[in-house]
Amino acid sequence: MSKKIRANFRKNRNAPPRKNDWLRQYEENGGSTLENEASSERIVGRGKQSKKLTVKGEALQSDASTGFNVELEVDLSLCRAGRILSTHGLNSFVSDDLTGDVYRCQIRRLLKTLSTGQRNPVVAGDRVLFRPAPQSDINEGFIERIEPRQGVLCRTSWKKQHVIAANIDQAFIIASAAEPEIKPNLIDRIILTAEKVNLKPIVCINKIDLVDPAAFQPLAGVYASMGLDVLFLSTKTGQGIEEFKRALAGKASVVTGQSGVGKSSLLNAVDPTLQLRTQQVSDENEKGKHTTTAARLYKINASDAVTSYVLDTPGIRSFHLWDVIPEEVAGFYRDIRPFVSQCQFDDCTHTHETGCAVKAAVGNGLIDARRYDSYCQIFAGELEEEEEENK
Repeated sequence: MSKKIRANFRKNRNAPPRKNDWLRQYEENGGSTLENEASSERIVGRGKQSKKLTVKGEALQSDASTGFNVELEVDLSLCRAGRILSTHGLNSFVSDDLTGDVYRCQIRRLLKTLSTGQRNPVVAGDRVLFRPAPQSDINEGFIERIEPRQGVLCRTSWKKQHVIAANIDQAFIIASAAEPEIKPNLIDRIILTAEKVNLKPIVCINKIDLVDPAAFQPLAGVYASMGLDVLFLSTKTGQGIEEFKRALAGKASVVTGQSGVGKSSLLNAVDPTLQLRTQQVSDENEKGKHTTTAARLYKINASDAVTSYVLDTPGIRSFHLWDVIPEEVAGFYRDIRPFVSQCQFDDCTHTHETGCAVKAAVGNGLIDARRYDSYCQIFAGELEEEEEENK
């Protein structure tokens, strides 16, 4: 049974109830003292100005990745269960779990004003309860509640949590062997985020037909030695496509990576009925163009026996970690983690200290030097952000 609980809301969700433009009024009235105005002012409660409001619902155990910690009470007799396929501005497109029909929905105001620290209240992949609009000739409705999320891939954007995908099982990190050039540090950041929220990361090196595959064996070997799956793919030759297809089967997946690495092309190769738009990489700077402009969830024909879902996402050029402090970074590196407890000092940062087992392992070839450099860059970046926040 739901209870009345105090929920956090964004500050100043309405205009201030008191007048605060006395100087402008004074000047417009030719220097009038506005004596009568002062007597008409009333003292009012903070009301919706408050940071907390009482709502009906259940308090949830949630972490920084889920965002919502309140399950609002709704009239279940009027609502249907669905899954968000994509969001565009104020509209979200929701697939009805029962019929498969797609409804264009707006989110209820209460959900929009809950303080979650997120850039968007709903994202593709969210499971929701929505209320169809009565007496409507087209499928429209209102999102009444967002169900608790499982499997969330997110990053930091403008000091807010940017949830890229929700309710997924695994993350395909798509990179390209060429056009554009591969960014191993970007791969490392996404792997770290996936490890943090218990998603299975799968590294995919696409466009392998453009280079000699032997050139990427050392990089692939480092990830494989950590227990990660690594796929070499090519939509032109068909290399690895069947393996990619089998990895998608029966799972809810997200494909993420730089612009132009061929995310949409790979999904078209798996399921030609999708017919996703693709573009060529720029000849001038070898950077991809944002062909996919919004994340969208698709049901794909990866296997005849099971249902598979995949979330195609826009290309990313930077990936700032969310809710990660510097001291946690080493623990999310599979290859560095075993050596952390062997350091001479408990608070070792593994960057400059004497008696550091991690640095010794790098020197002895037990940890890949590039991976260690990647760790140092991420550690320094998170330390800089933490110091900036504490000023």
